[in-house]
Amino acid sequence: MRIALPPRIAPYAFARRNPSLPIVTLHGETMGTLWRVLFACPRTTDPHTIERAIITRLTGLVGEMSHWDRTSLLSEFNQAPAGRWLSLPPDFARVVATALTIAEASDGAYDPTIGRLVDLWGYGPPGPMPTPDAQHVATLHAAAGWQKLQFEPGTRRLRQPGGLALDLAGIAKGDAVDAVADLLATQGIHDCLVEIGGELTGRGIRPDGDPWWVDPETPPGTTIAPLRLALHELAVATSGNAIRGDHTLDPRTGHPVKNGVISTTVIHARAGNADAWATALTVIGGKAGLALATKHDLATRIIEQHAGIVTEHLSPALIAMLED
Repeated sequence: MRIALPPRIAPYAFARRNPSLPIVTLHGETMGTLWRVLFACPRTTDPHTIERAIITRLTGLVGEMSHWDRTSLLSEFNQAPAGRWLSLPPDFARVVATALTIAEASDGAYDPTIGRLVDLWGYGPPGPMPTPDAQHVATLHAAAGWQKLQFEPGTRRLRQPGGLALDLAGIAKGDAVDAVADLLATQGIHDCLVEIGGELTGRGIRPDGDPWWVDPETPPGTTIAPLRLALHELAVATSGNAIRGDHTLDPRTGHPVKNGVISTTVIHARAGNADAWATALTVIGGKAGLALATKHDLATRIIEQHAGIVTEHLSPALIAMLED
């Protein structure tokens, strides 16, 4: 077991620590998966009130950005005629801004505009589909492209160029993790672990003084040494095909990723960023993905398998976190 520690520890977390506080666990369903929240519960806080607030927050995010909900604002955008501008609420606008930033930084390895390709390959709401013909893929690929989006951050307006469909599945869960942790902070809860479908963030520390320990997914059947993270003011997301099978498209080609990457883990201050970067680095793969992670100072682990041989790549930022 390898231990990765945060590059810095916030002294205020220990200053406010109360070892007598209980850890409360809440959980439920959202975004087609499960959510879980652990937090040091102040004596004056009602967990049921917190649970209702979390559910309300998550329901609102789904109503805005779900690719699966035909009544969502995202679906409205996807069905809008060419040239229409939509005014986005703050959450949606924040996600779009982050998505476009990472799309540009990854040279399109992450692209939020491939919704129609996702559906065509059977990874979206329509469910499993026959393998599409090359011409159909080429047509939808030509219609996609993050560069086609016109987004005005100041006014939070987004323009539908025509026939373009957003799919924010590669960032929405992570962003929702951040949103829930931020919500808890407004309720006076600063020491918590939030998880949605394997994307996590840890704020503060546990009442016993320990960080929030989490073990990122290690592909089964490999000899890769497990990794344990101390999530203190950090988030982590993992992408890849080891558990779920093929489900990642390369936005640059319109076809499923076939580069041997079976797992990519990214540690970042924000879970939304970690989520999108994990997708981008999975698409890029191997040494090229490691080089991009190094360029952007991302703590990253990429695991690939070729001809039965499993190789692990660790970025300098992650190596620096490993306990000697």
